[in-house]
Amino acid sequence: MSETNWYVVHTYSGYENKVKVNIEKTIENRHLEDQIVEVRVPLEEVIEVKNGTKKQVQRKLFPGYVLIDMVMNDDTWYVVRNTRGVTGFVGPGSKPIPLTETEINSLGLIEQEQSEDVVVDLEEGDAVVVTGGAWEKTTGVILDINKQKQVVTINVELFGRETPVEISFSEVQKI
Repeated sequence: MSETNWYVVHTYSGYENKVKVNIEKTIENRHLEDQIVEVRVPLEEVIEVKNGTKKQVQRKLFPGYVLIDMVMNDDTWYVVRNTRGVTGFVGPGSKPIPLTETEINSLGLIEQEQSEDVVVDLEEGDAVVVTGGAWEKTTGVILDINKQKQVVTINVELFGRETPVEISFSEVQKI
């Protein structure tokens, strides 16, 4: 099997999920599981405030785009390019350009093996003091621990309000 790369596909806005489902059906029907490995619509968790109520929702990170981990050849190019809702690959002309390793890491597309081995002596509810960065000498209580990103979320007081802030493991110390 050839090496797979991540490619960015441009779609009609609002059709990202339909394109994902259609490509996955085509992969199954044509038995291309070994050539098109994964199709993703990157999402981010955001808190929206509507009518005074906070609500956590998922929003598309890149509206109008779908990311595909695949082996680029004539068959896979044809399948993706001729999927309803796809306008084309990102790249000059008709030549798709794979994402670089730096871009892949910054998007968090590949799970880092090292992040699973992280051992942290912090727990939600622990009081901590920030030892570096913009929030140095600030104290707060841990609301959330994200081992993948290696950050803790703490509440800090900003303009008289409690505001959640992400701080790196290396910049916090248990009180």
